[in-house]
Amino acid sequence: MALQTPSSAEPVASSSANSVSNSPFDTPKQSPSSTSLSSLDSTDALDLKSVNGKLMNTYGNEFVLPDVTIKQIRDAIPAHCFERSGARGLAYVARDVASLAATFYLFHNYVTPEYIPSTPTRAVLWAVYTFVQGLFGTGLWVLAHECGHQSFSPSKTLNDTVGWICHSALLVPYFSWKISHGKHHKATGHMERDMVFVPKTREVYASRVGRYVHELSELMEETPIVTAGTLIGQQLVGWLLYITLNTTGHNHHEKQVEGRGKGKKNGLFGGVNHFNPSSPLYEAKDEKLILLSDLGLAITLSVLLFIGKTYGMANLAVWYVLPYLWVNHWLVAITFLQHTDPSLPHYGPETWNFARGAAATIDREFGFIGRSLLHGIIETHVLHHFVSTIPFYNADEATEAIKPVLGEHYRSDVEGGSIGFLKSIWRSARWCQWVEPSEGVQGEGKSVFFYRNRNGLGIPPQKLSPPASQS
Repeated sequence: MALQTPSSAEPVASSSANSVSNSPFDTPKQSPSSTSLSSLDSTDALDLKSVNGKLMNTYGNEFVLPDVTIKQIRDAIPAHCFERSGARGLAYVARDVASLAATFYLFHNYVTPEYIPSTPTRAVLWAVYTFVQGLFGTGLWVLAHECGHQSFSPSKTLNDTVGWICHSALLVPYFSWKISHGKHHKATGHMERDMVFVPKTREVYASRVGRYVHELSELMEETPIVTAGTLIGQQLVGWLLYITLNTTGHNHHEKQVEGRGKGKKNGLFGGVNHFNPSSPLYEAKDEKLILLSDLGLAITLSVLLFIGKTYGMANLAVWYVLPYLWVNHWLVAITFLQHTDPSLPHYGPETWNFARGAAATIDREFGFIGRSLLHGIIETHVLHHFVSTIPFYNADEATEAIKPVLGEHYRSDVEGGSIGFLKSIWRSARWCQWVEPSEGVQGEGKSVFFYRNRNGLGIPPQKLSPPASQS
């Protein structure tokens, strides 16, 4: 059955599994959702009407706060773009699984000493295998992501069954991720409630590098080798650190609605992760779903252990572990670049609303790999944050429909295509080190944050006076 969403319709309802729901239609000032943190600071109620001074993004371009509503966005999208097909979704799953199976069959049977006597040549070919399987595996990851958003099909049962199987096979705790990812969508760009790639404030960055806040404007450039080392670590273990330690997620767990966050912080032994039902990322009603996610991981790990014992751990490393690391790499790179760019704002609770947060994302271009193998997750992310239940195969048309509504607030970086996408990883790492308000702004603008850096790139950080005790 086609799902149509005329302007008078209600959004697709969230389930007890905390499906990623659509947003309210009009969002001049949205209140927290029931699945988000229960309350914000009292400053959330302030009505700061004006921005005195210029908001400047990192590139030095003036920024004007968006005033678009979700109703305007949805009204602009053709009704057929909301239609979801379970058969079509399953066909894409079959395609990706067949690609994984065929690649394994070809390499396992023909990249052998019998057919390729040269050991170095075989090693290179098996390295290619890990890369290719990583791309196919990421495509399957994206389809499970569609399931989590209920954009895979009209059937919640089918969506969650397919999502749980596919994500479990990739060692992703499906329901645990689905719930936290839903909260990310409901608080995108919010400095205190977003769930992933929340930027460091000036104060946090200063503490990380052992400096006072006022000293950041005087620091020397970060050496490129330090940037490279940080990126390598992020791309290798960023996903694992996120699901185990909540790295890059918000650290305001004391506001959790049921009091689960008291005394809990991100990091080792902090009690915040995607595996424990008592984690402050979840509510009590989510407990069975978290355990079901853990069961899926346990089944996959048992199968992998059997394969390793039967065929050797070295074979398991090449067949599964290295492609798995490639999947994690692409997942982190994609998410990082969707939410980290010199043009993007972030908001404090005084200024944030759903529509502004959804607009604080960016589309990029990754050519054939992005559009075909990764199902367009890179190229249509802005639309996805406004209406997450539109299936990926309708997202291009829907994106074109909302561009006139967003106007200057639609952001994309497609220069250089696939190579430009890869280059932007480095650019974002060098340009985007912490966030702070624009210099000299007052009123609502003090709660709008843009990236700054110590590398002499773009708008320099504010020059602050030292505290009187240090003068």
